[in-house]
Amino acid sequence: MSRAASPLALHPLARSVRLFLLCPSMLLSAAAVAETTLPTVDVTAQQEQENTEGSDSYTAPASRTATKLALTPRETPQSVTVVTRQKMDDFNQNSINDVLNGTVGVQVERIETDRSYYTARGFDITNFQVDGLGLPMANGNVNGDLDTALYDRVEVLKGASGLMTGTGNPSATVNMVRKRPTRDFQASLKAGAGSWDTYRAEGDASGALTDSGRVRGRMVLVQQDKHSYLDRYASDRSVAYGVVEGDLTDSTLLTIGYSLQKNDSDSPMWGALPLYYTDGSQTDYDVSTSTSSDWSFWNVDNHNLFVELSQQLANGWQAKGVYTFIETKQDSRLFYVYGTPDKQTGAGLLSYPGLYQMQRKQHIVDLNASGPFQLAGRTHQLVVGSTLSRSKVNELSLYSNDIGTALPSLEEWTGNYPQPAFDLYPNGSEWRDTENALYLATRFTLRDDLAWIAGTRYASWHSEGSSYGTTKDSAATGEWVPYTGIVYDLTDNLSTYASYTTIFAPQAKFDINRDRLGPIDGASYEAGLKGEFYDGQLNTSLALFESKQNNVAEAAGTIPGSTETYYVERDGIRSRGYELEVSGQVLEDWQLAGGYTRLRIEDADGKTTNTYTPKQVFKLSTSYQLQQWRLGASLNWQDDIYRLNGAGTYTRQSSYALLDLMARYEFNRQWYAALNAYNVTDEKYLTSLYWDQGYYGAPRSFNLSTGWKF
Repeated sequence: MSRAASPLALHPLARSVRLFLLCPSMLLSAAAVAETTLPTVDVTAQQEQENTEGSDSYTAPASRTATKLALTPRETPQSVTVVTRQKMDDFNQNSINDVLNGTVGVQVERIETDRSYYTARGFDITNFQVDGLGLPMANGNVNGDLDTALYDRVEVLKGASGLMTGTGNPSATVNMVRKRPTRDFQASLKAGAGSWDTYRAEGDASGALTDSGRVRGRMVLVQQDKHSYLDRYASDRSVAYGVVEGDLTDSTLLTIGYSLQKNDSDSPMWGALPLYYTDGSQTDYDVSTSTSSDWSFWNVDNHNLFVELSQQLANGWQAKGVYTFIETKQDSRLFYVYGTPDKQTGAGLLSYPGLYQMQRKQHIVDLNASGPFQLAGRTHQLVVGSTLSRSKVNELSLYSNDIGTALPSLEEWTGNYPQPAFDLYPNGSEWRDTENALYLATRFTLRDDLAWIAGTRYASWHSEGSSYGTTKDSAATGEWVPYTGIVYDLTDNLSTYASYTTIFAPQAKFDINRDRLGPIDGASYEAGLKGEFYDGQLNTSLALFESKQNNVAEAAGTIPGSTETYYVERDGIRSRGYELEVSGQVLEDWQLAGGYTRLRIEDADGKTTNTYTPKQVFKLSTSYQLQQWRLGASLNWQDDIYRLNGAGTYTRQSSYALLDLMARYEFNRQWYAALNAYNVTDEKYLTSLYWDQGYYGAPRSFNLSTGWKF
């Protein structure tokens, strides 16, 4: 299916450009008044100190994901990983899937071409943030791979984090931190081409918009077009991000930003390949095999508008207000294949075409104040705030009267199937979610070598509406989520820590009848050892963790006639294990980021569960600067996983390793060329056993790019 560009299709992208150009004019007026009476000051110094862009490092000086307080990795009583801009650039990690796939302790469950789930410590990651602002009631999946060109870094806090994100899910919190304007002018262009007709171009420009530097702006543009190793599949991605900030006074900073990402896919997979035959034996298709039709498509638009007002107060305090509006639109005509094939003939597969549309709007307001205070002759830190969020979802599904049509074997399948009229009957849903929360976190400096972090979140949730004829009404009022952690410095370079939080997480997930699952409840513990060396340029950690939960959602498949996953509840689930991690500069010009995770998940009877999650994972990325050359390698290894098919048969994915290599040559300080090679040993592997369907990962591939910096 071709997608010729039209004025209407380009309209959202044009609006983003116009917004970027109009915002400076609004700020210029205010800033011009300020310039007449106020000296030029830098109120963004603290923010710039936390940025990783231009640092050439694989570690970050501080993270705010855990408490909104700027804490070094060593000061944070949980395992935290920061994927820096340098690492993303070195290994061409252009999507959030790429970033999280290389993050220690995180698994990317690529269940379809255009939908992914993420897990950590055996459980779904449902807590996501942008610039530290939580996105409430997230389903834990991403439709349309999010581009990373607009982010300075991605922070991943492992373990329960209900303090800042509303729920105490013991998996992880993913915080994507946007790039911000710089006072000094900088610009870059990058273009690349790769296997399967992959082409990508991106531009990034930033600098002062007035002579005084009191108004600054930045814009990022991306265009990516690619085909695939999968039969018939192709996708286009367009990204536009504009942000302007202005010093309204010497202590007041106003920031306005907007981003748009459009993902348009032709012949995507809705569902995936069957994993076993009628005799119980495991299927083994060609890597390129796809169940898609030649007319199917899946288009996703993500809009994000944010406004921030930051006010510096006396005695080192700061007050901040943030408003965010997020709109996600989906439009798709999809082709689902279900059934179990016969091993000899391939017969037994049936059709399920569907038309699906969705619109979700979220309004989020966060007000907080933070700063130091004196008590018992020592200086401590405090953050207090409130979050209000409203979201509304509308969905429409249309079906056809040819559901259940027999299909040929997948070895013979070409995607040639008549597009139906989708006029059998409509169905859909409409519901609203509301969350109100108050939060408080304090870091007490009990001694020079001992710090105690304590906090709590008081939250209420309310949902109303219906989904495909089933009510989604639910409520949770006045729930407390306490958090406490302690950090003790053993030496100048080593600290030990421990933390605890309860778990209470109302779920947006539902069972096969679309009845909403009950809230998750339980507790999470973590203890470990952290090291900081070379003035913070190298960070290490050893974490031991355990969590116990009830009402844990386990994916069980896709509801026929929709793109939705349904779940079953599991009680008494316990996850425990340990994790080793290192990040930063090992020696001069040598950067390293990676670690090892050992995990065990058991049900109430002590039996292993969530068997689609590997028990052992090792991930390591490293690069070395040798004069004008930068050479690097990335290795991901996991042990075997399996899924019970029923009647005593299993689908297994044996242990495997994926090796990526990179080489970059700098002709001068402004111009470079880079070659990235992926899966260089050409491993054949299933991307996930999260569902009872799956597909194969990409074989060996290459990407050649060049870039200019001004």
